[in-house]
Amino acid sequence: WFHVIFSTGFGTGFVPGAPGTVGAFLALVIWYVLYLVLAPVALLWTTVALIVVTTVAGAWTSKVMERYWGEDPRTVVIDEFVGTWIPLLVAAVPDRLTTAILAVAGFAAFRLIDIFKPLGCRKMERFGNGWGVMLDDVLAGSYALIIVLVLRWIIA
Repeated sequence: WFHVIFSTGFGTGFVPGAPGTVGAFLALVIWYVLYLVLAPVALLWTTVALIVVTTVAGAWTSKVMERYWGEDPRTVVIDEFVGTWIPLLVAAVPDRLTTAILAVAGFAAFRLIDIFKPLGCRKMERFGNGWGVMLDDVLAGSYALIIVLVLRWIIA
């Protein structure tokens, strides 16, 4: 059950229609709650830890679930959590409203990039053993991070 619960982003992968977006939104909510309760440095390191641990565990659990559900199944959305958290590395500022705007922009940029898969994102899916599931979202999240960084420079 661990693999089902974790890989589906605590069940969000079973939401009909747009499971990836729902999973990414849950990741955004988790991060924003952490923003509200943690000091800035603790938030940064917690986010880094979440990204690293979830990427490694996500590759492992994705490999397991691909045996049952086929290659890169829609229900596996743990990769969306990582892709959402990456641009949030630069979204936190002292002002809550500005942070919320930057966080939502990072979420939206990540989802658009993840859906259309430009600039090498689709090529990342070729990696085996569950890594392809995770790495295309790591790259999409990295592109979204650049967008949030530019927005932060403009508005913050």
